Amino acid sequence: MRILKISDVYFPRVNGVSTSIRTFGQELQHQGHEVTLIAPAYPEPLEDSFEIIRIPSRYLFVDPEDRLMRRRPFRRHLDTLRTRAFDVIHIHTPFAAHYEGIWLARQLGLPVVETYHTYFEEYLDKYLPWLPRKVLRYAARRFSLSQCHEVDAMVVPTQPMLEVLRDYGIGTPAEVIPTGIPAGAFSQGDGARFRAAHDIPADRKIMLYVGRVAHEKNIDFLIKVVDRVRRDVPDALLVIAGEGPAERHLRKMSDSLGLQQHVRFVGYLSREHELPDCYAAGDVFTFASGTETQGLVLLEAMQAGTPVVSTAVMGTAEVMADRLGGLVAFDDITDFATQVRRLLGDKALHQELRRQAIEKAASWSAPATTQSLADLYQTRIAEAAQGQSLTAESG
Repeated sequence: MRILKISDVYFPRVNGVSTSIRTFGQELQHQGHEVTLIAPAYPEPLEDSFEIIRIPSRYLFVDPEDRLMRRRPFRRHLDTLRTRAFDVIHIHTPFAAHYEGIWLARQLGLPVVETYHTYFEEYLDKYLPWLPRKVLRYAARRFSLSQCHEVDAMVVPTQPMLEVLRDYGIGTPAEVIPTGIPAGAFSQGDGARFRAAHDIPADRKIMLYVGRVAHEKNIDFLIKVVDRVRRDVPDALLVIAGEGPAERHLRKMSDSLGLQQHVRFVGYLSREHELPDCYAAGDVFTFASGTETQGLVLLEAMQAGTPVVSTAVMGTAEVMADRLGGLVAFDDITDFATQVRRLLGDKALHQELRRQAIEKAASWSAPATTQSLADLYQTRIAEAAQGQSLTAESG
């Protein structure tokens, strides 16, 4: 197959959507398919194993990390794309990529699939706090309803997210296909090397967070947790790996709580080298976001053998449904801190959860989930061809 993907974000912009696109794109190549991605141009050039068409873009005032593709430069590629004989279009984000992707699918007569990556209902109020939450939730639902009805099929990372969409009244055909973990991607990290690089003693207890440093990730909750944990574990250290718009707020919060020696911001880490070392250095991976459609970082940490303490909401609820590889905590600082202390203080429990984590991560295989995605493409391509044939016969 020849697959054309379209997204409003991709590396060097680091987030779960970029990771998902790369994982599926590279695995589709391994399975013999051709992949092309249309994505915004960023100041820092970046190539990948598959073809990327970079579209001139501009900054977004609400989020300077992201960029918006410009319509005219996008549409100038139509004639060239028409000659490429693509089989299917896969849209990954709901902004310019969605609307231009729908336009392009109509121009080329191709079936279109879209992944619902972001739980907008629990997201918008973090960036538009001056508007009533009820209004934002209604707007998010209507927005999702409108967009989902424009595509031929949906990909949803977890069953809870699919149930949310069905509750919205969205009847578009959909399949639950999580992003898989490439074999060995995070299992060869050197935790001692990470600790040495950041001057962290070998025996210091590390609570680890990896991901976008954004308001919806609930990292301020984790800072309150480490404040509680340090009372019983005096050397407890929360390491925050990532970048994002909430960093300034979180630094001020840490300072106000007197946690300068208990919270460490290490910034963005390369997925090829630094991030595996970071995961390996953690004693416990901590996560409390309620907006995840999958919670991929939990599985990355588990592949590295780092047990998890997490709330179980939406995507993380599905990852932690079997209660293997970690402990589930309530969205409550006292309970969450209790689970962290329990894991840090019980060596036998830690070893057993570490074993479970490694075994569990192996079951979320990138080849298997990518084959499911390829099967979905094939189904939609066949249905589109049948529809065109019936139209021609009736004409």
